[in-house]
Amino acid sequence: MTAPRLPVTRGHLAIGDMRLEFQASTVDAHGKLDAKVDLQATSSATDMPTIVLLHEGLGCNAMWHNFPQRLSAASGAKVFAYSRAGYGGSSACALPRPLDYMQREAEQTLPQVLAAIGVRRFILLGHSDGASIAAVYAGAHADPRLQGLVLMAPHFFTEDPALDAIAQAKLAFETGDLRDKLRKYHGDNVECAFRGWNDAWLHPDFRRWDITHYLPPITVPVLGIQGAQDQYGSAAQLRVLRERCAGPVETLILPDCAHSPFKEQAQPTLHAVCRWLSALAAT
Repeated sequence: MTAPRLPVTRGHLAIGDMRLEFQASTVDAHGKLDAKVDLQATSSATDMPTIVLLHEGLGCNAMWHNFPQRLSAASGAKVFAYSRAGYGGSSACALPRPLDYMQREAEQTLPQVLAAIGVRRFILLGHSDGASIAAVYAGAHADPRLQGLVLMAPHFFTEDPALDAIAQAKLAFETGDLRDKLRKYHGDNVECAFRGWNDAWLHPDFRRWDITHYLPPITVPVLGIQGAQDQYGSAAQLRVLRERCAGPVETLILPDCAHSPFKEQAQPTLHAVCRWLSALAAT
């Protein structure tokens, strides 16, 4: 079935010397998608927390496709997404990225984005690098506004098969058609987007990258989702999430799914997130 075309509001946020593109959608009092989103009015008609989306290491707003709108329509929550510097239509970034670029995003930039949109209650939904950024934010900030985390294909430490897959991506970018495919979404930022991610992960020192120490302070409810065939992370990533977080953790492994549950298993992923949100609202 073809998904309906739903309205969104788009623009740019000024964060320091950066311009970060955003997209936002919400439902009106009658449960319909409302294109006239007031970023300072962060609660929807059902008073759901705002869902803030954090994209993957090669992602951007456009690469969420219609998932934000479908999530807003299904959950009744406002959904806000932004492209980090060096991605999509946002400002360029300096290369090479520091090896702690995800921690820096979580501890320095994300708080400024949340302040700029005036969010009062929110859930962080991150994919891949975005999931790691969400976990770092939750572990580093005792933020009473944060109501929960949805982490898709998260990574908290490096694994050899993932590094092998990232090396294959480098080959596809340099000798195949991956550069052209990514240019469609990132435009002039295509080198920033790919090199910033790929060069950091393939740096010899990145093998020691580990953010598991951010997990024990996390007390909010967490939903972890991973594809059974995820080429960038094994089930050990969800296992450490369950073992280390102080708060309740629910995990789901989706069959016939690699690294992008919201695209490869869109309906089961949407159902799982909305069910988890309903349980969260009930408690």
